[in-house]
Amino acid sequence: MKVSSDLNVIRRVCQESNVCTWGLVPTMGYLHDGHLSLVRRARSECDRVGVSIFVNPIQFTSAEDLKSYPRNLDRDLELLREQEVDLIWTPQPGQVYPDDFQTSVNVERITRPMEGASRPDHFRGVTTVVAKLFNVFQPDRAYFGEKDRQQLFAIQQMVRDLNYDIEVVPCAILREPDGLAMSSRNARLTARGRKQAVCLYEALSSAKTAVASGVAEVDTIREEMISVIHKHAGAHIDYVTVAAVETLHELTTVEGPALVFVAVEIDGIRLIDNILVNPLA
Repeated sequence: MKVSSDLNVIRRVCQESNVCTWGLVPTMGYLHDGHLSLVRRARSECDRVGVSIFVNPIQFTSAEDLKSYPRNLDRDLELLREQEVDLIWTPQPGQVYPDDFQTSVNVERITRPMEGASRPDHFRGVTTVVAKLFNVFQPDRAYFGEKDRQQLFAIQQMVRDLNYDIEVVPCAILREPDGLAMSSRNARLTARGRKQAVCLYEALSSAKTAVASGVAEVDTIREEMISVIHKHAGAHIDYVTVAAVETLHELTTVEGPALVFVAVEIDGIRLIDNILVNPLA
């Protein structure tokens, strides 16, 4: 396993192995089983696997959130060594965004609702850094989790629009036994907050049950979800949205497969999740 913070080293290793298929797993570190499931998927489908570990400052909307994001590079590297990862890039912010950096990649429309409305410039930061990672690694495939499904859609749109010859591979959400989606941010929850955090999955499950039983009105589905979340006193709702699968346009009725999104703040920590619902299921 080769680890380097040097962009030129990473690029040279990838270019020297151009007869191989490369899979890339972009991360911000503090790895958990969800990240490792992406690595295992890449390992099973590609000759070589690269991972980036970089807490991307330009996708954070507050300096405090950036500062408090969990980090443990030594632990991350040991976990990736166990997965037989070939190449890891661990740059510092100044190496990714040198002095006088002025260029960004912005995906329109699909980034406007939900996270885009709540976190201005967040997706601009995501797509900019992912575009840079694609340029450095030149992967054949890149692996992203469906927990951040709006992010996944934005990256897929960017790949289509900018003619990247890269397959973006969606990977299923991994959940804790009580249903909480795995996330690096979970580590910052208090014991009480961790118990409350199950409200996201409980709310999503209530939506899935309602739709499967024939409830079509989004207002009714949303009211039930809000009721479930409000049973947990420490949970503060940012949004509950039912959206079209392809466009993420907000729906008023569910007449076919749809995506349900929820964002909640617990212990001052923002948690997001989503689920696919289907009246025909």
